[in-house]
Amino acid sequence: MFGEFLSIIFRSIKLDKSLYKENKNFSEASIYFAGIIMILGGIAGAVAANTFIKTPIALSGLTQILNWFVWAILIYVIGVKIFPDKGTKVSFKKVLIGVGYANAPGLIRFFAVTPDLMIPIVIVSQFWILASLIISTKQILNLDSNIKSFGIIFLSFLIIIIVFVSFVFGRMDSLPIGAIS
Repeated sequence: MFGEFLSIIFRSIKLDKSLYKENKNFSEASIYFAGIIMILGGIAGAVAANTFIKTPIALSGLTQILNWFVWAILIYVIGVKIFPDKGTKVSFKKVLIGVGYANAPGLIRFFAVTPDLMIPIVIVSQFWILASLIISTKQILNLDSNIKSFGIIFLSFLIIIIVFVSFVFGRMDSLPIGAIS
């Protein structure tokens, strides 16, 4: 079981597209494997962030779980409901598992132990995750083109950024710095 889990992590890190086509990788244990990858990714993010500021590990893990669901919901709605291809018939659970697997490259954030390494490792791992998400989306949704897969991920990313920026700027008046202006 642990060997299967490690195999999934390494295949995701290698951007192996066959990972997302094999039904054995979407068995009952798969949702737990994907969840563990996401929680470990949150912990890795906390390790990286702790080179600058103290970040609670539990909060990072919970944030990563929320991030997992948001990405999966957006990919499912955009890719399956709004812009499906002819062969796109997939359950939300499979998309959720695929998004979890695609976040395995984020585990390299454990190596961001010094401030000099933190920014490059986080940037590289984020682009790596986006590439992995594009591959998983194309394979899981049976899309014909990489461009459409890129579009689904890019649109999901834009929605997340817009909501995040709106939330942050909406809260600026309640921050102590908001009283300065």
